[in-house]
Parts: sequence; C-alpha cells; structure tokens
Amino acid sequence: MAIKKTEIIGTRIICEIESSNLVKTEYDTETKKMIAEFKNGSLYEYEDVPHSTYAGLRLSESQGKYFNIEISKKFKYKKVEK
Repeated sequence: MAIKKTEIIGTRIICEIESSNLVKTEYDTETKKMIAEFKNGSLYEYEDVPHSTYAGLRLSESQGKYFNIEISKKFKYKKVEK
C-alpha cells in the first residue's frame, strides 16, 4: 500500500493510492473537503477533514487502514456522482 502519484493543483492535493480498497483521494486545503474514490468506482466526499488528518493518511504505512480508522466514520460524508 502506497501513494503512487501526488499532484497539487491550486488548493487541491490529489493522490493516487495503491490499496486494497482506495484508488484515489483529493483534498482541498481551503474547504477541508476530501473526496475518496474506491475500487468499486464509488466516490464519497468527507467534510471538515483537518489538514493534519489528511497528511496522516498520506504518510501512513497503510492508507486503507488509516482511512477506515481515522476518517471513514469520524467525518460527515455523502456519496457523489462522477
């Protein structure tokens, strides 16, 4: 499990992830919104994610495990359409 690619576009940090469940994350440093894309194609937007939490996800040894413990059930989220 690892970050395969990171791209910064304006206030957004986009990371491609090699994980059993996650494919990509996108984080906006201004709005503190994070979008997670899963292998099944679904997208979820998480609100008010602190930058330190997102940095923890990026630096974690297992992004999938970190996501499940520190993000998935702790922040308000909604499914978004592609």
